[in-house]
Amino acid sequence: MRPAAVPAVPPADGLGGAGVQYELKLDGFRCVAFARGGQPAFLQSRSGRDLAAEFPPIAAAVARLPEGLVLDAELVAWRGGRFAFGELLRTRQARAAAPDTALGLIAFDLLALPGRDVRRLPLTDRRRLLLAALADVPPPIQPVMATTDRAEALEWMDRLAATGVEGLVCKAAGSSYRPRGAGHAWVKYRRSDTVDATVHALTGPPRRPHALIVRLDDGRVLATTPRLTPPQAREVAEAARAHLGPPTTDPDHGPVHPLTTPLRAELTVTGRPPAAVFVRLRGD
Repeated sequence: MRPAAVPAVPPADGLGGAGVQYELKLDGFRCVAFARGGQPAFLQSRSGRDLAAEFPPIAAAVARLPEGLVLDAELVAWRGGRFAFGELLRTRQARAAAPDTALGLIAFDLLALPGRDVRRLPLTDRRRLLLAALADVPPPIQPVMATTDRAEALEWMDRLAATGVEGLVCKAAGSSYRPRGAGHAWVKYRRSDTVDATVHALTGPPRRPHALIVRLDDGRVLATTPRLTPPQAREVAEAARAHLGPPTTDPDHGPVHPLTTPLRAELTVTGRPPAAVFVRLRGD
């Protein structure tokens, strides 16, 4: 289920009248984690890819869960007192060489217990079963912070903003889990006025790019400005390294390095003519 973006946090009766569960919106990779007994764990990304080989500590922790347990979760990295999405984009070896980086799997839904599919149960029941299933499970796996009190959720969001909490995911308390869409049962509120865009090319040296050529969801193609900072350039270079195509010349932006597989980026877009400022890369 994917929540729809909304401009404001809904009230307690705003998603059908049966109550709302408010959860912290975290900055990571969405994945469904399958515990498979004697077999290796499967960490399914939104695109269907298995992330287990890229995140061995998380895969090992999921493998220790009871066979048949299935979690919908966010795979996150923590560094320097805040969520560090860029660490997820680094190679496994680079993360292992950074002892101050910790990985976590924050579970926000339970899809199955051993021998039992629970997706048709209301969210309140699934939450209760999730907490029971993880009651004795140590980090790096833990349940997401959630409340049915809107005021408490807003206080959490403000208090934890400095740690990189993006906003809130708000879910109808009686909603079942529908894989093909959340409709209006799940919505997300993001604090910042940012937009997502598709990265199609880089300008400057591939090892330290100067800017991104991005396509906004409304079809506009822009070059980010100002020049990427050194940490931003390293983040982009590492993520784009395996997707670089032959250099070419763009009629509007000059020499560029196109990407064979586009990346997704978060931007702020302001002014007329519009200026696109790079914020960070997003996961698949």
